[in-house]
Amino acid sequence: MSKSAKDASKMTPEARYDYLVEQAKSEKVLWTLQDLDGCVMLTTEDEDCIPMWPCEESAKQWAVDDWADCTPLAIPLDEWLERWVPGMQDDDLFVAVFPVQEDLGVVIPPYELEQRLTPKQRH
Repeated sequence: MSKSAKDASKMTPEARYDYLVEQAKSEKVLWTLQDLDGCVMLTTEDEDCIPMWPCEESAKQWAVDDWADCTPLAIPLDEWLERWVPGMQDDDLFVAVFPVQEDLGVVIPPYELEQRLTPKQRH
């Protein structure tokens, strides 16, 4: 794991959220995990979530134990904004932002991440 990804995994959930936004804006990609059935789902007491990571290395860190058969899936940012955000909202799914083994991270509706990732429209 690169030093930046390793350092980021030790940050607070809010700092990991900021890091994911910075990485997604610069790399134009988000990462999740998939298996033969589709995307990995995480469940909190109240929400079903799809985890998103800033890089392939961070996603791979999660692919252990029960998740060992999962592989990282790169999602181009424009595809995430155009297809994933509306689809996740239609399905009442949330985003688990950059979870690490001990901490699910910030759990937000997809449109909140979309707002952070899209340039502000000037009027």
